[in-house]
Amino acid sequence: MRVQPTIDVIIPNYNGVALLPTCLAALRTQTRTDFKVTVVDDGSSDASLALLAAAYPEVQVLALPRNRGLAAAVNAGLAATQAPYVVLLNNDTEATDGWLTALVGALDRHERYAFAASKLRLFTRRDCLHSAGDFYQLSGEPGSRGVWARDVGQFDALSEVFGPCAGAAAYRRTALMQLAEHGQVFDEDLGMYCEDVDLNLRARRQGLRTLFVPTALVYHRLSATGGGALASYYCGRNFALVWVKNMPNPLARRHWWRLVASQLGFALHSLRHLREPAARARLRGQLAALAALPRFLHKRRLAPSPTVSAVDFELTFSLGLAPKKV
Repeated sequence: MRVQPTIDVIIPNYNGVALLPTCLAALRTQTRTDFKVTVVDDGSSDASLALLAAAYPEVQVLALPRNRGLAAAVNAGLAATQAPYVVLLNNDTEATDGWLTALVGALDRHERYAFAASKLRLFTRRDCLHSAGDFYQLSGEPGSRGVWARDVGQFDALSEVFGPCAGAAAYRRTALMQLAEHGQVFDEDLGMYCEDVDLNLRARRQGLRTLFVPTALVYHRLSATGGGALASYYCGRNFALVWVKNMPNPLARRHWWRLVASQLGFALHSLRHLREPAARARLRGQLAALAALPRFLHKRRLAPSPTVSAVDFELTFSLGLAPKKV
């Protein structure tokens, strides 16, 4: 009789044939083995599917007929799996051998936490951080603790943070199902970029918390699948939309000017660098946000009422610089 895995590792993939071997080889050497890997291929036009069929028979492959975006690919993977722990992993990563043991083991030991964040370092500068857990600002600008800094142990405490980067994160499936909106865990209207920030904000509104696990180490190529102008467009679009959708009313009334100032700052910076493709893409994204605003205001009205007070929610924003040690 086949034993059901405790962990489902879901890897969204789009034209990642050059990236998958490093990612999947690292999973073969994990010290924890009670997991199943599912690669959700998001309509790739390269040889990703042929590679998976020929070299990785242990991997479950879910091939989407067309490219639907990262959020939709992850949702498809969630619907096709059922283990109590869900681990999301980007295809442009290389996990260290003890990664799953540390990451999911932390949730095993600390039942008060719903999500767990990995320590991400840069793939090509292996002593430099990409994320030691994510934070969020009242202006609507998300960020990663320690980004670009040399890792000298300054984030080596097990601690509570705002949320995980979904490029390498663990979730209790029950928590994800609790947060689902009309059957979607990740908001597919966001497409990609900030879909994990949106989920983290919805989690904090419902009192669900994230543990940063410094021993769960992953190396990340950083936007190898999607970056440049594409990233600038979606960040330009989604920063404002995520804020509008999720900021509780008392905080929105007090801090709306921070969002406006941030958006104006981005627009002015883009205008000063208009010859650059990324700057033009961010401006297009900001204009697209204005067009999508009615839809996201409607989502705001439909959102469940927060189960935490505005005061407790505001404490969320202190978790970037002074996270709680566990």
